Amino acid sequence: MDELLSDVVPQEDLERFEKKYHHELELDGEIATETKFEYAFCLVRSRYTNDIRKGILLLEELARTHPEGRRDYIYYLAFGNARIKEYTSGLKYCTAFLDIESNDQVRSLQAHSPANLDRPRYPAAPLYGSLALPLSCAVPSSLHEVSAALWSAERSLD
Repeated sequence: MDELLSDVVPQEDLERFEKKYHHELELDGEIATETKFEYAFCLVRSRYTNDIRKGILLLEELARTHPEGRRDYIYYLAFGNARIKEYTSGLKYCTAFLDIESNDQVRSLQAHSPANLDRPRYPAAPLYGSLALPLSCAVPSSLHEVSAALWSAERSLD
């Protein structure tokens, strides 16, 4: 599953479908469902998170407005969300897909996602958290000492 999730679209494919998408948009303001899907499919396979998010938005729109292709849209919504580590959303789409049909690849994606939910998103967070308490205690005592020294210095000037 990691191999599938790390597979990226060739840049020339992404550019070709982006050009087609924008051409249709400029031509008459309407984009064919197929064109929108092809572009979204490339975007969710991009190496860039912002592209993946854009692809997810297009796929969500397609899933709402074109129920005939819902199966494919939901699969790539699960896939795209897993690629950007939005596992909760990805699992929601896996479940929705499996309600439509049984699929080993989606089950594999579903099994992959909960394992990653347990991994911390910020691996150094426990370290920072463990440092915060002693520092929070040390800083006020240091400030107290500085404050006391300033107060006693002022008193000695009087």
